[in-house]
Amino acid sequence: MRSDIAKKGIPAAPNRSLFYALGYTKEELERPLIGIVSSYNEIIPGHMNLDKIAEAVKAGVLAAGGTPIVFPAIAVCDGIAMGHIGMKYSLVTRDLIADSTEAMAMAHQFDGLVMIPNCDKNVPGLLMAAARVNIPTIFVSGGPMLAGKLTDGRRTCLSHMFEAVGSYYAGKLDEAGVEEYENNACPTCGSCSGMYTANSMNCLTEAIGMGLRGNGTIPAVYSARLRLAKHAGMQVMDLVRKNIRPRDIMTPAAFHNAETVDMALGCSTNTMLHLPAIAHECGIELDLDMSNEISAKTPNLCHLAPAGDTFMEDLEQAGGVYAVMAELTKKNLLDTSVLTVTGKTMGENLQGVVNRDPSIIRPIDNPYSADGGIAVLKGNLAPEGCVVKRSAVAPEMMVHEGPARVFDSEEDAIAAIYAGKIVAGDVVVIRYEGPKGGPGMREMLNPTSAIVGMGLGSSVALITDGRFSGATRGASIGHVCPEAAQGGPIAFVEEGDHIAIDIQANTITLKVDEDTLAARKAAWVCPEPKIKTGYLARYAKQVTSAARGAVLE
Repeated sequence: MRSDIAKKGIPAAPNRSLFYALGYTKEELERPLIGIVSSYNEIIPGHMNLDKIAEAVKAGVLAAGGTPIVFPAIAVCDGIAMGHIGMKYSLVTRDLIADSTEAMAMAHQFDGLVMIPNCDKNVPGLLMAAARVNIPTIFVSGGPMLAGKLTDGRRTCLSHMFEAVGSYYAGKLDEAGVEEYENNACPTCGSCSGMYTANSMNCLTEAIGMGLRGNGTIPAVYSARLRLAKHAGMQVMDLVRKNIRPRDIMTPAAFHNAETVDMALGCSTNTMLHLPAIAHECGIELDLDMSNEISAKTPNLCHLAPAGDTFMEDLEQAGGVYAVMAELTKKNLLDTSVLTVTGKTMGENLQGVVNRDPSIIRPIDNPYSADGGIAVLKGNLAPEGCVVKRSAVAPEMMVHEGPARVFDSEEDAIAAIYAGKIVAGDVVVIRYEGPKGGPGMREMLNPTSAIVGMGLGSSVALITDGRFSGATRGASIGHVCPEAAQGGPIAFVEEGDHIAIDIQANTITLKVDEDTLAARKAAWVCPEPKIKTGYLARYAKQVTSAARGAVLE
């Protein structure tokens, strides 16, 4: 066993004495040591139940003959961090999580790992760590939240909550109305109930082969989630016995499958940051152009919130991610020969799977659209690309042109939106919010929700070198690369410049002639860094373009 170096023979006697200090017995040390990476904490609704998941995993490991050992991973709640300096610390935790988990796994020479994430950065951070350490590993998330219900019976969720604030500032909702959303939008523990980033990544963990069926969709409050956790604990022991490791599973074909399922589900645009970063740790390079190639032949089959009025519990009832994949196999859009954590191929896993509700998961021959839920746009404003959740854009905004309203921070933009200074036809530009310029690449859920809540979602676009929450909807275009802080063209946009967006044609154009842009570039001076000390300052020096997944070098 890999752990033998830390527990067998006379040289390891001091090591064993420390295990004995922990209360472990000689018999327990003769079994494989399984590290259980629990992201449990008391500040995130999606993580408040992970202690129960960890206990269930431990039971599964013990039942299958292993010795479970729990250690923690940090997490940030994007919703609580939203709209202030805290959001600068969200994306950056992905790398802290990967680094610290790698350190723990290598220092203690575990034989296998069970990863228990749930929210936005924990899933990709732990997948990155799994790829680096490359010992038998399985994932089991904490599960999604149930949708809320207002007093009139309408179902609701976190994205509606953010939009309610915009409605309040527009005079469409009073304080009591906002409070009703507050009290009902998030009714249970779990990752927020729409196809936001956390649920997107947990679903894609199934698609890439690193989680069991139901990992992305079984609600957090269902007892089936505990049974899934026990089975994950049992299954990691089979992976250890067979020495099936993450890089055996996360192959180029598996990432192709994940991007295909991403397009069919209509996942968060943040997947365009996380999948390349995970692939990078596997020695595989994904580029944004490949995403458009996949999108062009992958129908969009689901419209979960914020794109529609259905939620994760509905997707689970319809058959979950496996039912979506089963639809995709009807057009041979997936490589079903890939290996998964079940020890079987995807094709074997999908045998007998059916779509139980065609109103939730559209049949492959009756999709919402013939192309996928995410589009990558390119043009003179974004030479390296930018991304938009096409499935959540109003039809009338698929093609749009308007004057730029330029802001050098999220705070300035949100103040202008709430003050009624943004009008129909405008293109809001928020810059210096990229990985380096932020630093930390904040999510812009507050301004996008304000635009929608104020009734401008079908007439105003927003463009940023920052990113968006999976709860964002509308013509919200993020990850503009190169970013402003790197001297990208978004730095040279001036108030009133016209910007043309054509999502169907995958183009974004700043309608300013090349000579004028060259003159602006020559006169441009990069602003002083917003943060000059601490982790964020170090991060800004190491982080790469969002087009590469904002990986560190």
